Amino acid sequence: MPENQRPPSSEPLATEAELTTGEVTILGRIEASSNGALLVELESGHLGVYKPASLERPLWDFTAGLFRRERASYVLARQLGLDFIPPIVIRDDLPLGRGSLQSFIDADFDLHYFELYDEPDLRDRFIEVAAFDLVANNADRKAGHLLLDQGRHLWGIDNALCFHAEPKLRTVIWEFGGAPIPQELLDAMTHTADDLNPEFTQLLSQRERRTLVHRLRVVASMRALIDLDVDERPYPWPLI
Repeated sequence: MPENQRPPSSEPLATEAELTTGEVTILGRIEASSNGALLVELESGHLGVYKPASLERPLWDFTAGLFRRERASYVLARQLGLDFIPPIVIRDDLPLGRGSLQSFIDADFDLHYFELYDEPDLRDRFIEVAAFDLVANNADRKAGHLLLDQGRHLWGIDNALCFHAEPKLRTVIWEFGGAPIPQELLDAMTHTADDLNPEFTQLLSQRERRTLVHRLRVVASMRALIDLDVDERPYPWPLI
């Protein structure tokens, strides 16, 4: 759906409870989405993003069911005390079958990471996102996956390519290499490694859960973001 045809979203965001129940109406397909992302209106009047498994493109290195990884990213962020991933649930009763349903973020889509990374009030948020991506093993943190809403809250969307058991980190967030990770987040990583949310058993394989716990412990022990030379930094493609 072209941006100039998109209806205005309601405030505040749809809650997890609102996403979990009620009918949805498909408004159109979101342009430029690599998989079939659909803009929908919830029964509450809020907007959402529906990603049915039936519209996923097969990937050679990630198993089918990317909607589970979207939900796992949200669950991990919440367990770490981070609020940059919008509420997202898994539904079985939607028009095109099982998939994820996420609160829609009303943002200026012309703004992205490369336009925002040097703004002082966002520095701490970018450090948190970068630390999250390390432990989640995010293979696709593009600049356009970071959105700023009208209240200047930073959001991270499209988190499906996470939690692979093999090293897959590809991100645009390299300007904060060497920055210390906040102690509160380090403590949360250690706690999460010791007591991983049981919902992960429904979302990730045993090997993926085991490597997630390992990454949580490693990053917590590092205490700072990794700092690689420019020639060594793994970037996603396209960058935006």
